Amino acid sequence: MFRRSPHHFALFIYLIVLVCCLSAPTIAIAGGAIDDPPPAWLRQASVATTPVYRKDVPAVVLHDEQIVTVGEDGRMTTVTSYAVRILTREGRRAATARASYLTDTGKVREMKAWLLRPGGEAKRYGKDETADVAIVDNDVYNEVRLKIISAGDDAEVGTVFGYQVTSEDRSVFTQNEWGFQGRYPTLLSRYTVILPANWRAESVTFNHARIEPTVTGSTYTWELRDLAPIEPESHSPAVTNLASRVAVSYFPAANGTRALGPSFSNWAEVSRWLSELHDPQVTLDDALAGKARELTANATTELERIRAIGRYVQGIQYISIQIGLGRGGGMKPRTATQVFAKSYGDCKDKANLMRAMLKALRITAYPVAIYSGDPTYVREEWASPQQFNHCIIAIKISDETQVLSLVRHPTHGRLLIFDATDEHTPVGDLPGHEQGSLALLIAGDEGRLLRMPITPPEANRLERHADVVLTPAGAITAIVRERSTGHAATDERRAFRHLPRADYVKVIEQWITRGAPGAKLSKIDPTDSQAEGRFALDVEFTAERYAQSMQDRLLVFNPAIISRRDALLLTGGGARRQHPVVLEAEVYTEAVRIKLPDGFQVDETPEAVKLETSFGSYVSTYEVKDGHLLFTRSLVQRAATIPADQYNTVLDFFAHVRAAEQSPVVLAKK
Repeated sequence: MFRRSPHHFALFIYLIVLVCCLSAPTIAIAGGAIDDPPPAWLRQASVATTPVYRKDVPAVVLHDEQIVTVGEDGRMTTVTSYAVRILTREGRRAATARASYLTDTGKVREMKAWLLRPGGEAKRYGKDETADVAIVDNDVYNEVRLKIISAGDDAEVGTVFGYQVTSEDRSVFTQNEWGFQGRYPTLLSRYTVILPANWRAESVTFNHARIEPTVTGSTYTWELRDLAPIEPESHSPAVTNLASRVAVSYFPAANGTRALGPSFSNWAEVSRWLSELHDPQVTLDDALAGKARELTANATTELERIRAIGRYVQGIQYISIQIGLGRGGGMKPRTATQVFAKSYGDCKDKANLMRAMLKALRITAYPVAIYSGDPTYVREEWASPQQFNHCIIAIKISDETQVLSLVRHPTHGRLLIFDATDEHTPVGDLPGHEQGSLALLIAGDEGRLLRMPITPPEANRLERHADVVLTPAGAITAIVRERSTGHAATDERRAFRHLPRADYVKVIEQWITRGAPGAKLSKIDPTDSQAEGRFALDVEFTAERYAQSMQDRLLVFNPAIISRRDALLLTGGGARRQHPVVLEAEVYTEAVRIKLPDGFQVDETPEAVKLETSFGSYVSTYEVKDGHLLFTRSLVQRAATIPADQYNTVLDFFAHVRAAEQSPVVLAKK
């Protein structure tokens, strides 16, 4: 479940949380001292009346509060108070307390939790029940730690779990975010910033009408109540674009001392600050420059040189390195020569290494800060490096180099955008979850937000040709050839590379047998051409009794023998919809040529279908020619976000597509 702000470039740099440890009457305590009962705020939250929700809502947040006190010296003390009521067995996992901290600049001073059962008994959790773990397990160096208290095994329906965390941190950043909820309904969510005298704060609201803070002196409080659950829906926006949140920036007094890092009022300031971190790290030595020349020795064009460097950097092992985060280290790459020598690094290290190797070839490149995972996450109105969680690269190219992943800058001209961390997406393409994003070109005073390119549907294409022989007994022998490009090829490549051969074969077998039950495969031949952005798959199989014999004179079968591997997820259920529908651009075409069995002729075919909407089109055709049935289908899906009130239009379109693809052909004996 999304708790609050998603991961940022310097993951968990800003450690959040909240409020009020009040005295409470003594009650029955299990597992804790009698003088440490649940605090008053938790007792009060536990008796709050809970609205009636749908039966599949697992939990309701009763109280979610964070108080951040900022000192003159830049040290921040954060108190978080959180309470949740378990509504279903699945909701027991919500009974978990988490608190992240940075080992170089911060600490969790105190962490306590309580479980309140409906009968009034309370169980306390403290230091003995707290685990301290690394955020991720593939880091060589990581100063980000996580303290966890898990009460899921003790929780039951109706219990209330609450916790309170007090943490300290000193950070270069003067900006924080607060997410008012995740997917769970929330009765009270409050965020408070207490600043030194004469300091001020400014906020930007996302996914909600502007939330004005209550201001008392230098204390600012933002609050929302009675937030409905955010239900998961197929093809909906990310929860980060549905849940209300505020971004807060605070500024010291004009004549005061400045212990904190820079404040940002525009994107050029963010670019300058990040450039100061990145540019000195573009180091070159003879070994690195020599490797760049070696990799491109046979390249004859600019694009071939860039591709050669890109493939090499993609092959560098990805290992996250998070050190000096509280001082901005999470955004500063290691030197290119160090990354080259060690042959591992994270996203910013890979982008920096590629930048240095291109520099050795006299090709200019710039780092690009982006949010990976949600193309609509970054908002122009809040200039902050904390909106980003990933680093890619922009490469200056000449007019002779033609690619789809292209943006234009008023000063730097044509820029090829490439993600060297994504090992499956070649130079000239961009992962789908980054396309259309606002991303920051880190180029000093000339840096700015740029809209990332969106490749057209035709660039993400899957073409299938099937030659099928049908016998009088209804058996089929089929030869299937698939050719994919763009994102379609990336998806195929990812499955092919990540799965052991036996598992990959099993996936293909399951796909074929869903359409042709009992099919026996005799050939599975994948061919990966990543440099060209292509993937090929040839499959041969037989299936007995695919066509149904009726009355000993008819054969009935579906000419769409095997399905598309991307299911039409919008064809089931009712028409109730809460959130917009998000579709990605893609094209699918198929041509099936079926040799008719001797002694049979086509008696009935479905009607041809032609559908056209603003977000997609679909065409299917049937033709009988020279003893063969020719069936074609084509789906063009355009990148679009369709409002929830137009969901029936989307539902109707895909329902007609499914109906067309399930319609049978009837053969009759002559």
